[in-house]
Amino acid sequence: MPLASPRTLAALALVCAPLSAHAADNVQIAAAASLTDAMNEAIAAFEATHDIDVTPVYASSSTLARQIDSGSPAEVFVSANVDWMDWLEAQGVDVSAREDLLQNRLALVSASDAAPETFTPGSGAPIEDLLGAGDRLSVGDPDHVPAGIYTRQALDTLGEWDALEPRLARASDVRAALALVERGETPAGVVYQTDAFASEAVRVLGLFPADSHDPITYPAALIGESENDAAQTLRDWLKSDAALDIFEAYGFDTAISRP
Repeated sequence: MPLASPRTLAALALVCAPLSAHAADNVQIAAAASLTDAMNEAIAAFEATHDIDVTPVYASSSTLARQIDSGSPAEVFVSANVDWMDWLEAQGVDVSAREDLLQNRLALVSASDAAPETFTPGSGAPIEDLLGAGDRLSVGDPDHVPAGIYTRQALDTLGEWDALEPRLARASDVRAALALVERGETPAGVVYQTDAFASEAVRVLGLFPADSHDPITYPAALIGESENDAAQTLRDWLKSDAALDIFEAYGFDTAISRP
């Protein structure tokens, strides 16, 4: 096969140069699993108005924080609680432009027709009454998953932790806990209100008292020492009215004051 002439190579370079010059910037965002649906829609809206490609990574906030500490390329992090963002800073990870973005509620859910229409935790009967012999209550693992940590706090406050601890089905993140309820593997579970909102298979039996656990707050921040204008643009956009409208449509409350 004959080699291309210098003139041909020069022409190809002229054709290709504008394509590389206008290539979109890329940003990786690490976001709590409970944000999956809302964040996917928010990213689509962001990409439609910015020449920036966003790659989301969803998992438990604890898993994401550990990955970031181990060198994950995430440039924006949205955690489902403040503790794991605090933990990252304590490890010496560069965290900047940190701001509380969203809030959520803890919900008791079921997909079982045998479950009562309503069952508000702390209102009388214990949650254990929903479980038959051998049944378990699905939760995010209270040892590290934020939803599970909030659940343990709530059950402690309500005086039900000792009875329910041996009967927990511990999931790797809140969406995994939701899936156990959706598939009927557990008769009930504790997830965020927004997870129940996103599921067609479960219904909310009741919300846990807001004062039974720490506030469920989602801080957002830039990660890393290098300056990335695209990451800063995404981080700033997440607190815009356009973004907050999307999150509110999925059941989140905003932690940012809006006019």
